[in-house]
Amino acid sequence: LHMGKTMKEDLIVVVKYIKQLYPPEFNVFSIYAELYHNYFASQMKKSAESHLEGKDVYLLLSWVHNFYPKDMRKDHVLAEELEKVKLGSLLPSSLSKELEKKYLDREEATIKNLLSRCLDKEIQRWKEEEEPEKFSGHFQSELLGIFVIQSIYSGQKRAKDISTAVGEELSHRLWKELPAFLKSYKDAFEDFKEKSKKHRYYKPVLIASVNNCWNFRDYTEKNMSEKDDNKASILSTLSDIENSGFDVLLQQLFVQLKPIYKKFTENKWDSSNEILNEIIKITSKHISDFKTLKDPFYHAIIEKVHAHLVKAYIVRLLKRKVSLKSPAQQQNLAQHISKNAADLEAFCTSNGSQATWLNSALPKLAEIIRLQDLGAIKLEVATLATTYPDIRKRHLEAFLYIKANLSRSELKSILGYLADSTASLLPKAPLFSDINVS
Repeated sequence: LHMGKTMKEDLIVVVKYIKQLYPPEFNVFSIYAELYHNYFASQMKKSAESHLEGKDVYLLLSWVHNFYPKDMRKDHVLAEELEKVKLGSLLPSSLSKELEKKYLDREEATIKNLLSRCLDKEIQRWKEEEEPEKFSGHFQSELLGIFVIQSIYSGQKRAKDISTAVGEELSHRLWKELPAFLKSYKDAFEDFKEKSKKHRYYKPVLIASVNNCWNFRDYTEKNMSEKDDNKASILSTLSDIENSGFDVLLQQLFVQLKPIYKKFTENKWDSSNEILNEIIKITSKHISDFKTLKDPFYHAIIEKVHAHLVKAYIVRLLKRKVSLKSPAQQQNLAQHISKNAADLEAFCTSNGSQATWLNSALPKLAEIIRLQDLGAIKLEVATLATTYPDIRKRHLEAFLYIKANLSRSELKSILGYLADSTASLLPKAPLFSDINVS
């Protein structure tokens, strides 16, 4: 720092006061600049060849790539004169590369070790049954959800401050480390999930673990190229953690709802409003815990709840438990289903579901039950199949069991129409393909 400051200040004196005291052909500034540069470079080379560690390596590289070429040689008083001299770098290229490798190896090892220690500390917190921290009302681990990404980002910034090339090289190295770290995190999470069900803060830890994925996902999406294989690996592991957490958080709710859904067919839909109110009450109680999820994950889990509520309802309609011969009976059932569909949609939407694609499934099925004209039924089936192209003959056949006044030929005609309507169309999101027909 002293040499750099001295060289800069002295050369400014040469430009301002000394240069004009000599004839131009003497190239006074050039002589001074070369002498200063050569001395500075010799001292730098001597330092670089000695046993350097950590901050010393970083400082030397900062001088070679940053301070010297930018702060000194681009100084507004000196830049024009120095441009004529062509002084070159402070270090030979080979020695500079050697220092860069030393710095990159150390920085990579330091951050890799830091990531490992963060995970170990987090696992220890789980073992000690500590409640996860809350940030803005959301459970999250400060170590895994915030500190790890900050450490990676800070390492990249330090390297980039040396030079763009050094920054890019460290980024590529760390991006190779991140998939392995997240795989270890996923394994630890799965182990906790299976073995710690009686943990005092079991659900908050699951929620925090899902929330931790957000910063990793956001960082990866913004910083890594689509062509980078590490990106796909990282996003896949994050999705595994998120979905695994969702599955456990939803499992208890879905188990509790199963016997209640059976009541629809046991009562032949006569008390469907009361049954649905019971379903909504239980679901509402469960999803209140989900408010501690970050918004993107909250919306994702609510969409899963929404999809389950609709699918479970459809499953009961396909059970062949209710067969109605009169149009009046069918119209009555259609009204029950339409009312239930409206209540379900209102409940899910008010709780933040953005899965609008689910909203027309039950009303369309209700309409098929209500209609009596064969042509109108076919048209409604075609509309249903266009909206939900994963519906198959086995689904429709089980559903049409409700309409006991259809003749065998009419039934065959409707089913044939469905086959024509669903030719190899793939759904954007599955609905019927997740429903087995017994």
